[in-house]
Amino acid sequence: MWRGFSFWLLQYRRVWRGTIVISVANPLLFLLGVGVGIGHLVDRQASSPIAGVSYLAFFAPGMLAAASMQTAYLESTNRVAWAAAPDGAYRAATPTPLSPAQILGGHLLFIAFRIATSSAAFTLVMVLFGATHGWSALATLGGAVLTGFAFAAPSAAWAVGLRQTRRINSVFRFVIMPMYLFSGTFFAIAQLPHWLRPVAYLLPLYHGAQLCRTLSLGTATAAATALHAGILLALALAGIAAARVAYRRRLHP
Repeated sequence: MWRGFSFWLLQYRRVWRGTIVISVANPLLFLLGVGVGIGHLVDRQASSPIAGVSYLAFFAPGMLAAASMQTAYLESTNRVAWAAAPDGAYRAATPTPLSPAQILGGHLLFIAFRIATSSAAFTLVMVLFGATHGWSALATLGGAVLTGFAFAAPSAAWAVGLRQTRRINSVFRFVIMPMYLFSGTFFAIAQLPHWLRPVAYLLPLYHGAQLCRTLSLGTATAAATALHAGILLALALAGIAAARVAYRRRLHP
C-alpha cells in the first residue's frame, strides 16, 4: 500500500505548487465574494442572523465541506479511470507482487492526503477571515476530511470500472454540483420547500456540511455529531468494500 502511495506522491511532486495555489485561491475568492461580499448584504437585510451568527461564519464551513467533496470526486474518478485504462498505472502494477487491494489502498491513501491538504488550506483561510478559530478549526478540518473520504471511496469503486470517462463529467454536472444547492451549503435547509427537505436530509453533503458547521461554530452535540459522522463513516466503509471487489474484478479478471 505504501508503495502505491509513494508512486502517486512522486507524481504529485511535479504539480504540487499549482494545486496549492488553487487550494488557497479558491477558498479566498469564495469567502471574499460570497462570504464577505454577499454576506455583508445578507447580514444587513436579514431581520436576524442565520443560525445566530454572521453569514460568513455560517457559509464558510458548509463551503469547506462542499470543496472537500469536489476534491474527493475529481481525485477519485479521473485519476482512477486513467490508471485503470489499458496503458494506465494500475496495469503496470498488476504484474508486481502488489494485490488489487494494496493498489486501491495506496491510491485511497493519496486521495485522503489530497483531501486533507486542500481542506487544511481552506481552513487556514477561514481562520484568517475569523470564520473559525482554535480547536474548532482543527475539529472542522477533521469533519471535512471525513466528508471528502465518504465521497472518494464510492467514487473510486465506480470509476475503476468505467470504459467511457465522459460519464464522470455528467455525474459531476448533474449530481455533484446540485448538491451544493440542496445540502445547506449556501442557506439553511429550513428555507427549502417542505417537500424537498427530506430529500436534502438524505444527501451525504448535508451531513458533511452540518458536521463541519456545528464543529466550527462550537454548537456540536454528541448525538448530532455521532449521527453525521456515523453516516459519513458508513459511506466511506461501504465504498472501500465495494472498491475492493471492483478493483479485483477489473485488475484480475
